[in-house]
Amino acid sequence: MSEVRRLLPRPDIQSSATSVERLTERGFDHALSRISTMTSEDIIEEVSASGIKGRGGAAFPTGLKWSSVYKALGSEKYVVMNADESELGTFKDRVLLEQDPLGPLVGLLIAAHCVGARKAFCYIRGEYGEVEQNLADALEMLRMTGWVGPHSVEVEIRRGAGAYIAGEETALFNSIEGKRPEPRVKPPFPTQKGLWGSPTLIQNVETLANIAILFAHDVKWFKEYGTQDTAGTKLVALSGHIRRPGVYEVPFGTALTDILQKADLGGSITSGRSLGAVLLGGAAGTFLGPKEVENASLDYPSLNKAGASIGSGAMMVFDDTVDLSWVLTRMARFFAEESCGQCVPCRIGTRRILEIAESGNLRTRSQDLRELGQAMRDASICGLGQTAPVALLSVLDRPELMHD
Repeated sequence: MSEVRRLLPRPDIQSSATSVERLTERGFDHALSRISTMTSEDIIEEVSASGIKGRGGAAFPTGLKWSSVYKALGSEKYVVMNADESELGTFKDRVLLEQDPLGPLVGLLIAAHCVGARKAFCYIRGEYGEVEQNLADALEMLRMTGWVGPHSVEVEIRRGAGAYIAGEETALFNSIEGKRPEPRVKPPFPTQKGLWGSPTLIQNVETLANIAILFAHDVKWFKEYGTQDTAGTKLVALSGHIRRPGVYEVPFGTALTDILQKADLGGSITSGRSLGAVLLGGAAGTFLGPKEVENASLDYPSLNKAGASIGSGAMMVFDDTVDLSWVLTRMARFFAEESCGQCVPCRIGTRRILEIAESGNLRTRSQDLRELGQAMRDASICGLGQTAPVALLSVLDRPELMHD
């Protein structure tokens, strides 16, 4: 299977990414007109029928989340676009916002209309200066055409300050509120109590872009690509020892070997080397060996069999010369430095993992690392502490990936 462009604009679309012409060419004006005549129940039914799942990593059914916020009690509700893309190896949201910022913004407006929110936020990574300007230009065009404003939905861009933890949804809420970006204990969940204690819908950039193209067309069109379990396409960020690093859009169900080898996708491993391992989902993801990659496809059931998940869509490729012990040590240092320090299991656990990794005793301390990882998964407040040991443990489960 080759690349399919739906979320990303086709090469023949030459209009400015922030123009009225682009809004029309992509069918987003039609999407906004459609939902203005639909009830919230009808919108949620269409989102649910499409089978769209969250593209930020959790893969939670989007229709179910929207329904929860719509039904939640409260006179004030909010929607948030999470563009704080800080996961290692992940840069697909940046490319999407560079090439077609109107898609995610239109998805955000549809979400706000559906759940009854009058205020929306775009929370963007602080390092994405040029991307933020692109987003601001697209937002200004939507204001001028009447889709954004006091009589519809007010949208505000908020800039992150470089903290990895701020990408966690409740830490992001604290940041928007002017507080330290520390995760909140759940429950209550954001759908019931999010920004300023009100029901809040938060979605990834790619998820909202899927919403826009769904309503620009219909459910039947949307489900022309993908699998029975997961319809549509996925943005994949390829990096590492690959001939053609970049962001590619492929249907769910595409073989991982096709993503790595196809001439219009990854184009094969660099320098004629053999594949050593692939890290799926970034630093909080899972390492797969060559045989597992050969037998897997980009779909949740297929990857679940290998104990992996799509995550954010990052695919970091390592050839057979790479010592993964070195990679794991760098990742351990990343988590130790990025932990907000709020909860003990994460604050201490990430430091202990780093100490063991730097000592070179990953193999001999395998059992200690497994027990430490389990404690972190069970007791950490948020996903950082819960997933920090995942990549390391995936290598311990695959000793053939470690160099002697």
